[in-house]
Amino acid sequence: MKTRKSITKRFKITKTGKVLRRPCGQDHQLAKKSGNKRRQSKKWVLVSKWEAKKFKKLLRV
Repeated sequence: MKTRKSITKRFKITKTGKVLRRPCGQDHQLAKKSGNKRRQSKKWVLVSKWEAKKFKKLLRV
C-alpha cells in the first residue's frame, strides 16, 4: 500500500507517536493579524486522538 503524499507533507509524527499539524490561517491576510498571532501560527499543534488515528492509517505507521 502506498502512503498518502499529501498527508506526509502536512503532518509530522513524533517519536512517541503523537501527530502534529500546522495551524490554519497563515497564508494571506496577515497584515490585520497581530505579531503574537502570527508567531503562534508558526508552531506545530497536537492533533486530537481520533484524528491522529485516521492520519496514522493513511500514513501506514
